[in-house]
Amino acid sequence: MRRRLTGRAIAFGALVAISIVGCDRAAEHDGASAFRDRFLAGEVEWDAVVERARSEGRVEFYHWGGSEALNSWFELIARPAIESIGIGVHFRRSDTRDVVDLILSEIASGRGPGSGSVDVVWINGENFRTLRMNDALFGAFADRLPSSVNFAFDPDDPGSSINRFDFGTPTDLMEMPWAGFQFTVRVDADRLDPAEAPATFAALEPWARANPGRFTYVAPPHYIGSTFIHALLYETNPDSDGYTLFLNEPSDLGVTEFARLIGPGFEYLRRIEPYLLGGGGRSGVQGAPIYPASAAALQARFVAGEVDFDMEFGVYDVDRDIRSGRYPPTVRNIIFPESGMIKDMSYLAIPRNAPAPAAALVAIDALSTPESHLSKLVEIGFAPAIDPARLDREERARFLAAAPDLRGVTEEALAARAVPSVNAGLVDVIDAIWLEYIAEQSARSFDEIVLDAWRNLGL
Repeated sequence: MRRRLTGRAIAFGALVAISIVGCDRAAEHDGASAFRDRFLAGEVEWDAVVERARSEGRVEFYHWGGSEALNSWFELIARPAIESIGIGVHFRRSDTRDVVDLILSEIASGRGPGSGSVDVVWINGENFRTLRMNDALFGAFADRLPSSVNFAFDPDDPGSSINRFDFGTPTDLMEMPWAGFQFTVRVDADRLDPAEAPATFAALEPWARANPGRFTYVAPPHYIGSTFIHALLYETNPDSDGYTLFLNEPSDLGVTEFARLIGPGFEYLRRIEPYLLGGGGRSGVQGAPIYPASAAALQARFVAGEVDFDMEFGVYDVDRDIRSGRYPPTVRNIIFPESGMIKDMSYLAIPRNAPAPAAALVAIDALSTPESHLSKLVEIGFAPAIDPARLDREERARFLAAAPDLRGVTEEALAARAVPSVNAGLVDVIDAIWLEYIAEQSARSFDEIVLDAWRNLGL
């Protein structure tokens, strides 16, 4: 969840890491390296992969633990799916960025294939980009799993682009799609008629002025706040080409062009600040705008009636939260912004030094079946990463029948407005600019702030 599932936030920020307990790590080093080379060369039959996986022992499965519903799903659904193949599993909760740092430190210390601690990471965005840039990934495995028949990877198929790019970084089959997330905004129809809610950032500004204190957004670097700002930058891009230029690598875009593209969006954020929650209520008044630190903090203020908008990654969350009692039954999703609602995928990837690569592959395959994706949809409202066109008619009907109520929007409307996330290399620099220019109200010029943020992040 652009769901970035990191300590920043992801959307819908999220993690899976699998560490396999082996019998003899020194002996396994050479075996794991040879297996990796042979598998990537297409020289190992799947039955042999499964046989090796069973010999590798129990799976130490680390995952983002920020959702109790997700935690329960891992225990009640994922556990039996993996154990039925003959692989033990021990679930642990952790943070994606911590695991990425562990992988990189182990590789830097000389721990090559078969001698690391992590086998699979639930990952996306800048964390995937970091591993990819440091040559820390297992290789192009995704299309070699039996379950890959349910996913579009062909570059000649326009529908495969969401599987082939992760925050602008080519996946090149180095990670398997696991869950799709779209940024959504919701209102309580008892307080604000969804038909009268602003549908663009251009309409949000006069609404905020007319209703001071009734709107705010999550503070970056939380992924919800960052995504809100990215969507704003798409709409206010002076070239009016939306997201296209924001998919470029920083080195291709350049700092001067970047500053030009984001300038109008950051001026917008300064203009609306007096009208945010706690902002003072009128232009020229220096209030103390309140930017909730997390999605949960914003939701609490929304449910308490302090603000009229909530936002999250996950189009089915409203239905889930109404059924759980977290939301009142009058909450509805709205289309916002019409100019583009950011959608991204989270993935399962394997580090290059995975100690048990066969078990990693088998575990990922078990979590990539239609049954697994259907259960995530039904039990916790995670939009499936399965490509519907690859399913037969009966399977498609099962997914359609199982989908939770979208509470105010339609699949067609969401799909028509789905746009990709910004390039992962731009995420941290946008956050850094927000912290100084908006949160700290720096008196320095905008161009100076952009240039320093760019340089400080080594761009």
